[in-house]
Amino acid sequence: MTHDALIAAAIEQARLAELAGDVPIGAVIARDGQIIARAFNRRIIDRDPTAHAELLAIRAASAAMGDWRLEGCTLAVTLEPCPMCAGAIVLARIDRLVYGASDPKAGAVRTLYQLCDDVRLNHRVEVVAGVLADECGQLLTEFFRKQRALGKK
Repeated sequence: MTHDALIAAAIEQARLAELAGDVPIGAVIARDGQIIARAFNRRIIDRDPTAHAELLAIRAASAAMGDWRLEGCTLAVTLEPCPMCAGAIVLARIDRLVYGASDPKAGAVRTLYQLCDDVRLNHRVEVVAGVLADECGQLLTEFFRKQRALGKK
């Protein structure tokens, strides 16, 4: 699958998050050209600060593969992962990360930190940044604009 196709699938997940009342961030994991896991942000829905799309997708992919090592996998996510998610991506030994919009407040892949290719860690992840970034960023911008109009945080 192309990077654009993977991010497009992640965008579909992000839209499901928004429909469910959560922040529109989506993730998919592919292996051998097939998507094996899909997830969207569920922090608000589940009242769980760790229910980020990436972590949920990693859990689903691990279950699908029957292994915690996700070697040979590509994770695509609409927003640059935070430190928690970037750490999980490294620990899961995912080969490639593709993401859309950069995150100036919490980005731990390129923006604030570079965890996915830190030579001090046991695994390095190939990173492809900025795929369909405008569309991914617009989802978040519009969501938070609506939240502010409703008087929500």
